[in-house]
Amino acid sequence: MTPARTARRRRSARAAGAGIALLLGGTLAAACGGGGASSAAAACTHVNRSLDLFRQSQQTTDQARSTALANQAYVELRVALPLAADAAAADGRWQALMTTLSETSEVPEKELVTALTAQCSATNLAAPGGSPPTTIPPPPPPPPQATG
Repeated sequence: MTPARTARRRRSARAAGAGIALLLGGTLAAACGGGGASSAAAACTHVNRSLDLFRQSQQTTDQARSTALANQAYVELRVALPLAADAAAADGRWQALMTTLSETSEVPEKELVTALTAQCSATNLAAPGGSPPTTIPPPPPPPPQATG
């Protein structure tokens, strides 16, 4: 075997070893991270900030302030998305939260408030071994039909 070939094999073996070490390290970190609960809690911190900002934007009469608050609310939801994706990757029960957050670029926040509130409720995060919601709540019933 030539010296160049031997060197290539050593580099390949080292690279494979490093890849395995990274994979194991990531697996251990995910296992120690609470199965996605810590990432979900971080995502929900941003979601709750967003919901507060959104409510403030709906209550102010100053249009410029309302727009600024709504934009800040949107940014908080977008910051929450990768955290929710990490949570969902570690524990599939957080898929609904990730999916709802992924809709924020297409669906107005006012349409997502109910789902986000349910998915980030304190009881879901605080209950040991508790399950996060796995579905998006159904839409509200339609308004009553006018009779004439």
